[in-house]
Amino acid sequence: MREKVSVFVCVCVLMFGSMCWGTFLVEKNNLKVTSPESVKGVYECAIGNFGVPQYGGTMVGSIFYPKSNQKGCKPFKDSDVSWKNKPGGIPVFLLADRGECYFTLKAWNAQNAGVAAILVADDRVEPLITMDTPEDGDTQPDYLQNISIPSALISKGLGDRIKEVLSKGELVSINLDWREALPHPDERVEYEFWTNSNDECGPKCESQLNFLINFKGAAQILERKGYTEFTPHYITWYCPEAFIMSQQCKSQCINYGRYCAPDPEQDFSRGYDGKDVVVQNLRQACFFKVAKESGKPWQWWDYVTDFSIRCPMKDKKYNKECADRVIKSLGYDVRKIDQCIGNVEADADNPVLKAEQEAQIGKGPRGDVTILPTLVINNRQYRGKLDKAAILKAICSGFEETTEPAICLSRDMETNECLHNNGGCWQDDSANITACRDTFRGRVCHCPVVQGVKFVGDGYTHCEASGPLRCGISNGGCWKEKRHGRTYTACTDDNISGCSCPQGFRGDGVRDCEDVDECKEELACQCPNCKCKNTWGSYECSCKNHLLYIHEHDTCISKEGGVSEVSWGIMWVVILGLCLAGVVAYALYKYRLRGYMDSEIRAIMAQYMPLDNQGEVPNHLPQGTV
Repeated sequence: MREKVSVFVCVCVLMFGSMCWGTFLVEKNNLKVTSPESVKGVYECAIGNFGVPQYGGTMVGSIFYPKSNQKGCKPFKDSDVSWKNKPGGIPVFLLADRGECYFTLKAWNAQNAGVAAILVADDRVEPLITMDTPEDGDTQPDYLQNISIPSALISKGLGDRIKEVLSKGELVSINLDWREALPHPDERVEYEFWTNSNDECGPKCESQLNFLINFKGAAQILERKGYTEFTPHYITWYCPEAFIMSQQCKSQCINYGRYCAPDPEQDFSRGYDGKDVVVQNLRQACFFKVAKESGKPWQWWDYVTDFSIRCPMKDKKYNKECADRVIKSLGYDVRKIDQCIGNVEADADNPVLKAEQEAQIGKGPRGDVTILPTLVINNRQYRGKLDKAAILKAICSGFEETTEPAICLSRDMETNECLHNNGGCWQDDSANITACRDTFRGRVCHCPVVQGVKFVGDGYTHCEASGPLRCGISNGGCWKEKRHGRTYTACTDDNISGCSCPQGFRGDGVRDCEDVDECKEELACQCPNCKCKNTWGSYECSCKNHLLYIHEHDTCISKEGGVSEVSWGIMWVVILGLCLAGVVAYALYKYRLRGYMDSEIRAIMAQYMPLDNQGEVPNHLPQGTV
């Protein structure tokens, strides 16, 4: 009997030590009662650690409190669900009392009854607590991973007030708000995944493995493009000094009781031991460290998923040899991983695991990590089921609004609000373009980008194409018309925005461009003998007396080569002017050229013979010269 007690104490300390002495923070969201006036106000409620909380969004509904099965521990009969959600109706939130059965069973029965969310009223006056799933030791129901509605625990006082109002036949309208449940300060989300390499813990381990496999692609996209900074963590416990030499601690711990994990089968005799789990946790942590140093931290997802598939405990492959094969297949040096792991038998601290234990302790707004698995997003613990869509929704809510990456705006995250009246946003039916966009936060009215063309405006009443390619989409929102084989448009690629009627038209350029009559407004064909005819968008000029019209000069000439009488005077003036200018230019040229030539000749001759105006130079010869 004493041995059984000591074993229990050891297991309890190993598994729940940090729970007993740490600080567990309850994650909350807001509940706003909008009517009636007697209950109107904003209240806190605790987010349940199951189902799908609508992180980043809101949910509006009305409360229903059943007359029977008020604790929700039994399936609701058809006769009890007259309040079931109907298409186009206001969503219904079920109010259930705490007690008698698991919180998860209440949520499952409520979901099957067709409600949009469940609120559980506490049955005692106390601070709010986190509604969690059944412990691993209990029988894990199959429905846990199928709960998809959000859940919240409200205080006894609020629950009593809501019940009182409902008993009077009044409608209680509520807005559940998760927009501030997680911080969203900037364009990058930092998140941690607290996990364990043990794969023999039943449905919870299977759920974790499925999540790793399903979420890997999204996680790697976010990490490789720099949208997120991800860090995996591993929970370990220490063995109390009084039990270090016990068989239980030796089989569950490394480094003399400093780092421990529960035995996978909790029998301390067969299969793998807790120390095997700790070593594999350490190996995964070291792989992440080496991968991050090589600039590829996202390959941690490849390692943990490949290891779980290739090296499961049930196949007796949960060992170093199998792990090394996985490491090598990913192109990493096993020796670097081994160097990081170090000596697990040494009576000394392991730097990696010591840092992990220190990270478990809550700092600031984040409490101690005591639940496995747990996600911490922007230093707040996530609450809800481990599901790809739910986790992605939570991570996306951590981005500053309008900075979310495309994966957050994918169809998997749509709220389908744009299907009804286009969400109240702007749309262009002719080009099938809309400013309504479904997001995980709900619909937003934001002018779109279509085929590289950006639309600008308020998104509600107006969006206008902008940029050099805008005329290719719905003609840039400008006027365009075709008549008699000619097409005119008020959109030009030279202008990146706005509409301007083309030459020959006037108007706003958006709704209409009106033809200008150049003939009536004396804008064309002003020469004598000219005749003007207005056309759509232009005009035509012709000449009287069978003359030929020259458009460039706005004049008429004879078809035989002559010109009209009016033109003769102008032409003779031009010809005489040209002749006179030629004569003057020639005279100047001859005069200047003759003067220049004379001066050059005189200079040359002066070098060889005296000129007329120079005296004779005497010839003085030296003596003895003949």
